[in-house]
Amino acid sequence: MTTMHKTPNQPGNALTDPVRYPAGASAPVRTKRAFVLVLLTLFIPGSAQIVAGDRKLGRMALRVTLTVWAVALLTLVIALVNRTLLLSIVTHPVGSLLVIVVLVVLALGWAYLFLNTLRIIRPNLLAPGMRPIIAVVLVASTVVASGSLGYIAYVLNVSRNAIGSIFDAGPAIDPVDGRYNFLMMGGDAGDDRTGRRPDSLSVISVDAKTGESAIISVPRNLQNAQFSEGSPMRKIYPDGYNCGDECLINAVNTEVTNNYQNLYPGVSDPGAQATLEAVSGTLGITVQAYVLVDMDGFAKLIDAMGGIRIKAGGWVPISGPVTDEAHGIHGMPDGWIPAGDQHLDGFHALWYGRSREFVDDYARIARQQCVQQAMLKQLDPATLLTKFEDIANAGTKVVDSNISSNQLGSFVDLALKSKNQPVKRLTIGPPDFDASFSTVPDFDLIHSKVQELLKSSNSPKADDAVVSPTGTPAGAAAAGPVPARLPASQLPSPSADFTPVTTTPDGTPITIELLNGLKAQGDEQGIRDLVATNGQCAPL
Repeated sequence: MTTMHKTPNQPGNALTDPVRYPAGASAPVRTKRAFVLVLLTLFIPGSAQIVAGDRKLGRMALRVTLTVWAVALLTLVIALVNRTLLLSIVTHPVGSLLVIVVLVVLALGWAYLFLNTLRIIRPNLLAPGMRPIIAVVLVASTVVASGSLGYIAYVLNVSRNAIGSIFDAGPAIDPVDGRYNFLMMGGDAGDDRTGRRPDSLSVISVDAKTGESAIISVPRNLQNAQFSEGSPMRKIYPDGYNCGDECLINAVNTEVTNNYQNLYPGVSDPGAQATLEAVSGTLGITVQAYVLVDMDGFAKLIDAMGGIRIKAGGWVPISGPVTDEAHGIHGMPDGWIPAGDQHLDGFHALWYGRSREFVDDYARIARQQCVQQAMLKQLDPATLLTKFEDIANAGTKVVDSNISSNQLGSFVDLALKSKNQPVKRLTIGPPDFDASFSTVPDFDLIHSKVQELLKSSNSPKADDAVVSPTGTPAGAAAAGPVPARLPASQLPSPSADFTPVTTTPDGTPITIELLNGLKAQGDEQGIRDLVATNGQCAPL
């Protein structure tokens, strides 16, 4: 009998353990071994080292892997039972930084394991034709695994920087009467202005528990706005902002910025805070925070999203410069946004939301609400994933808020609850009030209607609450204040079930040439008749 002698480099199982000692294995076995080691590193990091390499490194990596799995399982449980806590961690400045550091370390460690796996595979033992295939598979696995962690860390870092730029570091706010009330302002800023003039004012009121929400739109031209109790401006205007026709609610921002900043020591944006107080007093509710969107930068945000898709009920002008200040008449339009299905870039979306030539402010309010809805509807996960950095960077230039970054997680959770629920709407003007109401508002009536709206949004008959539908014809005004509770069957539908007006009454197609021709003839009324439905809008 022949005895086989062992050597230090030739263990007794060398010929029977091709995983750890592949030198004596066949070419197909070596190839299979290489694929298995890559897959082990991809799905159970550290296991490849345990079975075929440095067992000490493998045990350490496997402990980390099991810990990560345990943390991932715990995260899933938290997401199911306390989503607010999880969102608070990833949106908190310190918590998000810790998560980013951990993800970067894991990404680098995983990449090192793949590199170590390549050494264990020993490519020189593979058939020449298999070497590039294994290399491609290993690189692809590294990109999928380590690259994914790195990308998540990158996205969180971009989010963290954006949150720090947009949101405040102040104290958290508490709900009032069970609701959070946020003032959304579309600010019209310019080089020739001091401060921002909000041309769009809407209060988003959200039930703190259920997420049921309501939108209350306040026209920019509302007069005699009431400042809330405790507002420094209430001492200046105890009977309301009543200094004449120029004292519209959207002028509060500029006046305070120019003349009364000293009344708001330590406040980062006194004009925005004073506007918040004016809206609070006017509506008879406590508005706790504001979000201000700069309309000039708004176009960048729309472009970063890849545009928005809407169904337009009528033609909307891109207005030229004003030629008659006394009557507010513009010169020849610089362009037109047609009726029908449209994909709008930032420039055209901005004009679609801000244009009010030939119609009233209430048609513009309806279009602004539609643009907001289109943005929310189209800001889906795919868009966020592919355009996240552009959207976040645009947001830091467009959005300002006094919402505390420490409370952002709970508000994100609240927004997720609200997303799939119907939204109730009330406009302090047509179609819910007479067109002249904003000039001589009855604040007791406003307070009553607001309270009914907010109460109804929590009741079993919430569908019967007042809605200011985007499908309401532009300029349609009630003969008087509309009751705050009408049967849903009596309200115009807020859906996309309307027909865009693309022809004249005699069937002639409405074109740019036709509209500009009427403008050249000075037939302003003719244009008003043809574009009267441009307040109709629905997101696609």
